[in-house]
Amino acid sequence: MAIIVSQVKTTLEESSNQDRIWEAARKTARLKPEEIEKTYLVKSSIDARKQDHILLVSSVGFELKHPEEESLEQLMRREQEVLKRTQNSRNGQFVKIQHNPPQQFTVGNGKLSHPPVIVGFGPAGMFAGLALARMGYCPVILERGADVDSRVEAVQQFWKERKLSTESNVQFGEGGAGTFSDGKLTTRISDPRCSFILEEMIRHGAPEEIRYRQKPHVGTDLLRNVVKNIRQEIISLGGSVHFNTRMEEIILKDGKVTAVRTTQGEILTQAVVLAVGHSARDTFEMLLQKQVFLEPKPFSVGVRIEQRQQVIDRGLYGNHAGHPALPKGEYQLSWRNEEERGVYTFCMCPGGFVVASSSEEDTVVTNGMSEHARDAENANSALVVSVDGKDFGSDVLAGIAFQRKLEREAFRLGGRDYRAPAQSVKSFLEKSTPDLSKPLTTPSFSCGVKEANLREAFPEQINQMLEQGMRRFNRRLPGFADQDAVITGIETRTSSPVRVTRNPDSLQALGIHGLYPCGEGAGYAGGIVSAAVDGVRVAEQIMALYQPLQ
Repeated sequence: MAIIVSQVKTTLEESSNQDRIWEAARKTARLKPEEIEKTYLVKSSIDARKQDHILLVSSVGFELKHPEEESLEQLMRREQEVLKRTQNSRNGQFVKIQHNPPQQFTVGNGKLSHPPVIVGFGPAGMFAGLALARMGYCPVILERGADVDSRVEAVQQFWKERKLSTESNVQFGEGGAGTFSDGKLTTRISDPRCSFILEEMIRHGAPEEIRYRQKPHVGTDLLRNVVKNIRQEIISLGGSVHFNTRMEEIILKDGKVTAVRTTQGEILTQAVVLAVGHSARDTFEMLLQKQVFLEPKPFSVGVRIEQRQQVIDRGLYGNHAGHPALPKGEYQLSWRNEEERGVYTFCMCPGGFVVASSSEEDTVVTNGMSEHARDAENANSALVVSVDGKDFGSDVLAGIAFQRKLEREAFRLGGRDYRAPAQSVKSFLEKSTPDLSKPLTTPSFSCGVKEANLREAFPEQINQMLEQGMRRFNRRLPGFADQDAVITGIETRTSSPVRVTRNPDSLQALGIHGLYPCGEGAGYAGGIVSAAVDGVRVAEQIMALYQPLQ
C-alpha cells in the first residue's frame, strides 16, 4: 500500500531542501515517522504561470510499514483509517491510496507451431517482443535497418557526407525513429501499462527521473543503450532479432497468416505483429495489394522552428531564467481556426538540434533531437498544420503521395544535395527575400541549410496557418517567432498517413486472422510510450490465444 500526497508546493528557494518537501507531505497525510517504510517522489512539475512567484509542485509517496502477518482485511481497515485521518487536508493538497499490482499476462490454450514474428524494432515491436519473450514465446523480430551502433554510423555518414542509406537511417533501424529524438516519454493516454513501460526503461538504463518528471525524457544518447539492453534480454530469453532484414510480403491462406517472405527468406508463423513505423511506405503498398483494409488518416505538415534556448527560458520564467531548480524551458502551443484546421507545436526539443531524417532519395525531411543534458544553444520544435483528405484526396495512399511531393520540393529548394531550405521567421512573415544573415539564431540542421522561400513548398492555406501560428504564439510566448527565430523545412513525418484498421477486441486486422497492426505506423499510437503500450497490448492478445512454445 502507498499513500500519495499531491499538490505539495514549494518555492524555488525551498526546492533544494527535499526534507522540507517530505515533511510537508507527511504532515498533510497525518502520518507518524514510525509508520513510514519509504518516502519517494511520485511527480515533479513547475508552475510558472506567475513569473514572479514560480513554484515547484510535487507529489510524494509513502510506503507504510505493516506486520508480515497482517491480513488483507486488516490492511484494508488500516487504509480506511488513513483516509479518514486525511480527509480534511487543507491548502489544496490531496491524499489517496495507491496500489501498484505487477503486470500480469494470461496464457491461452491454442498451439503455436512456429514463433510469432514481429516486424519492426521500434518501441511497439520492442515491448511486444520483450513481453512475449518473458512468457516463453521466443519471438522472431525483423528489422529492416541496422543495429543501433551500425545505424549511428550510417546516420553520421549521411549528415557529414550526404550519402543516404534508404534502409538504415533516422527512420529505420534498431529503436525506430525515436532513437534519434529527444526520447520524450510524455503521453496523453491513461493506461496502467505506462508505469510498466517506464519501469522497464529504467531497469534497462534510463535515468530514474523519468518516473516522476512532469515531462520525462531520456535523450538520444542514453536511449541507445536502453534499446540495446532490451534487445539483449529478448535474445537471452530465447527470442531472436534479425537486422538488415526487410519483410517483403505477408503470405495469407484462407484469410489466415501462414508466413512472411523477407529479404533473407521465408519464415513460417501463425501470428505477425506489424510494428513497422509511419515511414514504411512500401509496406503499406504491399498491404494494399494484399487487400488488407487500410484507411487514409489525417496528419500534419510544416516546418521546424528554432530559437535560442535562453530566449525561451526568459519567455517562460522571466527573471528566474537560469535558476538551477528550473528545467530547460519547454512549450506546447496550439490554435484552431473557424474551419477547424489546427496549427500547433509538436516534438519540442529544448537544447537540441534539427536533424536530417530522409528515408527516400531526393527528399528532405526534418526532425528534432536532444541529448539527455539538453545543453545545445538552440531550442526547436515542429510547427505544423493539420491536413486531411480535403488537402490530398481520398485515395488510401494519397497522404503518402502528398508527403513525398512536399519532401521533393524541399529537396529542390535546398539545392538538391540534402541541405534544407531555411529562412528567418521575419522574412517569412513579411514575405520578403529570405535572409539568414541577421537572425541571432543559427540553423542547426545536420546537413546544412540553403536560404530559400519556404512559402514555395506549401499550398497557400498551409502558409496562412503557419503565419497565424507564428504571430499568435509569439504573443503568448515572447521570443517564439521574433526577428531572431529561424525556420527550416520541412516536417512531414508527424504521424502515420495511413491506418491499418483492426478489430477493437482482438486487435487483428479486419478479416485477417493472425495479423496484428500495432503502434504508430499502424495509426494506433503517437509517441514512444503510447507505441510501447500498444505493443504490450498486442502481445497480451497473442498470449491470450496461444500457449508458449514447447
